Amino acid sequence: MMNGKIQYQRIIFGLKIKQLRQEVGLSFAEMAAATGMSVSYLNEIEKGKKFPKGDKVSVLAKVLKTKESTLLSLEMDPQLAPVAELLQSNFLNELPLDMFGIELGKVAEIIASAPLRVGAFISALLDISRSYALREENFYFAALRAYLELNFNYFQHIEDAVDALVERYNLGQKRPFFPDKLKDVLIKEYEYHIDAEGLDAYPNLQGLRSVYLPSQRTLLLRKQLTPIQASFQYGKEIGFHFLELKERANTSSLLRGKNFQEVLNHAFATYFSVALHIPLEPFVASIQQFFASERWDGEGFIRVMNQFDATPEMFYHRLTNVLPRFFNMPKLFFLRVLHDPANDRFEVDRELHLAKPHRPHSNALLEHYCRRWVSLSLLHDLDAMQREGKYVSTIVRAQRSKYYDTEDEYLVITLARSGMIGTAADLRVSAQRHNVSVSIGLLIDDEVRRSIQWLDDPAIQTRVVNMTCERCSLKDCTERAAAPSVVEKRERLKAMEQELGLLE
Repeated sequence: MMNGKIQYQRIIFGLKIKQLRQEVGLSFAEMAAATGMSVSYLNEIEKGKKFPKGDKVSVLAKVLKTKESTLLSLEMDPQLAPVAELLQSNFLNELPLDMFGIELGKVAEIIASAPLRVGAFISALLDISRSYALREENFYFAALRAYLELNFNYFQHIEDAVDALVERYNLGQKRPFFPDKLKDVLIKEYEYHIDAEGLDAYPNLQGLRSVYLPSQRTLLLRKQLTPIQASFQYGKEIGFHFLELKERANTSSLLRGKNFQEVLNHAFATYFSVALHIPLEPFVASIQQFFASERWDGEGFIRVMNQFDATPEMFYHRLTNVLPRFFNMPKLFFLRVLHDPANDRFEVDRELHLAKPHRPHSNALLEHYCRRWVSLSLLHDLDAMQREGKYVSTIVRAQRSKYYDTEDEYLVITLARSGMIGTAADLRVSAQRHNVSVSIGLLIDDEVRRSIQWLDDPAIQTRVVNMTCERCSLKDCTERAAAPSVVEKRERLKAMEQELGLLE
């Protein structure tokens, strides 16, 4: 609020003043002389930063040859009507512009500078915002990914906070540690009550690992959680308090973000717990040693993960923290893929792209991801083992993926496992058996070649891959799950254009 007006009201008022001033042909200096207001004050009004009091509104209306009621109304002429609709919608409100140093008034000013040309574009944005409102993931989560990517998913203030906590409670650097250490911190420092089987009485909450009841300072857990899963939830709860993150969700997984701050705080608490369970210096040293091996060693990769008693998600999260900062490998992507074996359906439900958007990413086009992705092929192999009655907790594979018709080649390391209770995956797929893979892909450049000694190990399979089957023109692909419909449509259009050229 400012001068009794909320932001979009001030912006609409300012846009009206600017439009009318230009229509009557007044410069800022002439407007200032006619109204008795300073040029800087008028400029602040037009930018939506200030809203004049009643007597000044009367002066402005008189100079601009309009009515006070017209200036104060939220209705705008047809040229600026789309801008007003955009400002009053939830579209811009759902974007955390301030986190990226962007002023809402500046956005409106840019749009309003050419309202006729961008009117249709604004309408399209509004349609998109309405469509997003129908989807599980909204703009908060897209903005969160962008924020993490801009910071290369590394936050020194959280690393420092973890060090401070470890020192305060004498937790030490050796991992894994007993979950009771963190449980004691919650009970003694933050007066928590821990109910280790509290969620079992609520069948509709089976997809959650924990729920915090702030009025009772009680943390409900699911009985089936492993020690590391319980410990991770304790670490997140400590993170909310130690980082002083006031706005938060009370569920282990975010069902829907109420606002961007809540989504960001959840990500920060998660980062805190990951960093607590996988301390920075020992982890960096372990990865350096792993990269220095002469041969690719999948079991060695899993040993590093088990050294910290980490889940695959925790392990890969930490890799995205340290590889850009300490190994000069910022060009990477992370994907988590869910597999429903009964329907052979895949879904990319979590992703991160650092340094640039990378080719493997989720899409909402109902197309079929390339089955040559190791993220998918390893899930197929895991399913085959399960059907044969083999118990496999985790399998790992490295692949060099060359993207068809491009210069891009990635080293991709994928872990696949069976679906586990209390993960976000349980909220996204049916109650039937499902599997999950997590992958990290490093764009192969000089730094990757220098740092990873086993990069050229012949045991690592090299495959030509693509985005989706529908957009792939690879011939004789035995893994193809759908016809190359997009390619065929593009070729038909090209043929039509060539034929039309002959008629000219």
